[in-house]
Amino acid sequence: MTDTVFIEGLRLDALIGVHDRERHATQPVLLDIRMRFDNRIAASSDTLADALDYEAVSLRLADYVAQTDFMLVETLAECCADLILTEFGAKAVRLKLSKPDALANAAAVGVEIERGSFA
Repeated sequence: MTDTVFIEGLRLDALIGVHDRERHATQPVLLDIRMRFDNRIAASSDTLADALDYEAVSLRLADYVAQTDFMLVETLAECCADLILTEFGAKAVRLKLSKPDALANAAAVGVEIERGSFA
């Protein structure tokens, strides 16, 4: 199975960071997500209930991230990947989490993780 459902550039506000300036207000984070999922049943039935609902994933992540106050992007990325795997039945997740406003002289900083196998 090589099917992938993706969400690119999901912009969410998060209270995240280790510096004092990051602990007083939310800042944007961007998520690029690739989820391994067998799309054959959904393709055959043409029914959302059989699909990996990317809108439901994005709304759940928005709700989750709004409630967190992690210090590290590594922690937030790990928790988001785990949420997708456990709540939405994805077989694997590749997740890139970026903080576009973290450094004045960089477009973004962040982490990329993979949980499960895309092989």
